[in-house]
Amino acid sequence: MARAAVRETVTLAGRAERARAARAFVSAILGTGHPCGDVAVLLVSEIFGNSVRHSGSGAPGETVTIAVRAGDGIVRVEVTDRAGPGTPELRSAGRDSEGGRGLQLVADLAARWGWRRRGGRLVTWFELPYC
Repeated sequence: MARAAVRETVTLAGRAERARAARAFVSAILGTGHPCGDVAVLLVSEIFGNSVRHSGSGAPGETVTIAVRAGDGIVRVEVTDRAGPGTPELRSAGRDSEGGRGLQLVADLAARWGWRRRGGRLVTWFELPYC
């Protein structure tokens, strides 16, 4: 039986401890046993963390919005933050580095990913085909 198409969003405080809520939101939207659920939850956690660390959304009172769209065999997750001065880019992490692997995970596990600026906001997204 095909799953019904869904599109839902949530806006969360731009605080690191809200990553748990971001993961729970994606998991709840996709539902128990969704073939892409575990990967989508992992990747939204990485992008949410980057938004809090590297954008204006990590400032007091700022937010990060997560949108999930699932249907037609694709899960698309978008994370929108208050754009910082940089843009998301893959970088090499040293063996002993504590960071720098998040976007590499996204690039390795997602079928497609990217980003776009929209006004003063930055949208980072990824797509996963149903497994």
